[in-house]
Amino acid sequence: MKKTGVLLIQLGTPDSPSVSDVRSYLSEFLNDPRVIDIPFLLRKILVNGVIVPFRAPKSAKVYKELWELGAGESPLLTHSLKLQELLQKEFKDQDVTFELAMRYKNPSMDSVLERMRRANYDRIIILPLFPQYASASSGSAIEKAMNIIRKWWVIPEIKIISQFYENDGYLNSIVANAKQFLLSDYDHILFSYHGLPERQVDKVYDGSDLCQDQPCETSINDHNKFCYKATCYATTRLIAARLGLQENQYTVCFQSRLDKKWLTPFSDKVVEDWAKKGAKKLLVFSPAFVADCLETLIEIGDEYQEIFEEHGGEKVQLVPSSNTSPLFIQGLRELIQNEL
Repeated sequence: MKKTGVLLIQLGTPDSPSVSDVRSYLSEFLNDPRVIDIPFLLRKILVNGVIVPFRAPKSAKVYKELWELGAGESPLLTHSLKLQELLQKEFKDQDVTFELAMRYKNPSMDSVLERMRRANYDRIIILPLFPQYASASSGSAIEKAMNIIRKWWVIPEIKIISQFYENDGYLNSIVANAKQFLLSDYDHILFSYHGLPERQVDKVYDGSDLCQDQPCETSINDHNKFCYKATCYATTRLIAARLGLQENQYTVCFQSRLDKKWLTPFSDKVVEDWAKKGAKKLLVFSPAFVADCLETLIEIGDEYQEIFEEHGGEKVQLVPSSNTSPLFIQGLRELIQNEL
């Protein structure tokens, strides 16, 4: 068998919840042209002159809460390192080595890929841990890896797994986590995905086509198969079918928006609206995140809870992410085994 290295890529996390480390993380993250896709000079002024200076102190307080939930560490990093360890055990009898890198901050992709270069692999499999493809996540991670690898004198065989929203292990791990809760106890169910600017999903399509011209909320076709909105809705349908949910029992929504021109409906507004309708309990899935992180534990678990209570609701229950579920491990094993 060919000597193989598998590069797992997560989004990233500050090295600590200190203001300086959060500022450094936000600067690297938000200066990525795939994240904020506006002209270079305007992005530099906006990010470095406005967003980071004002946002870093506020974000540091939120990250401090997250670190406390993670027993003094970043939950995203903890879950990701454990995932790497468990996958390595799955392939203990094969010549396959797993590495973990973050797109932003540490462990850095530069240092991890340098270690992989020195290992002289016959083949490298790149697996961004984002189930639904988006240019701002999967695309950015793949581009960064390829920009590093293209400078090598010897470039081995490269394989890329760009999305895996249909993977049975991934889907079944979410379903298994949901079964900790009695679905009938909840007034409504939300499937909350990370938001994106509408212009970014439109860029998936050639010519004059836009996302709104495709049946992204109801089906996948050859044109929208890499549209983030379409794959989020497809993920939801696959999970709902496994749970026996009817369409009127759930809502697909998008969180973490920066302005009104992002994918709708907005998760926080959906939470507020259901509270105003008299709902007392909501169950919330976060299928875009395979590891619990700030967006799940804090944004959904704390902030949406506050919004819900403020408008008369009682409980917003977060369904845990796949994290290191044995079903998720098995699903990733199958994905990788198919490439060997």
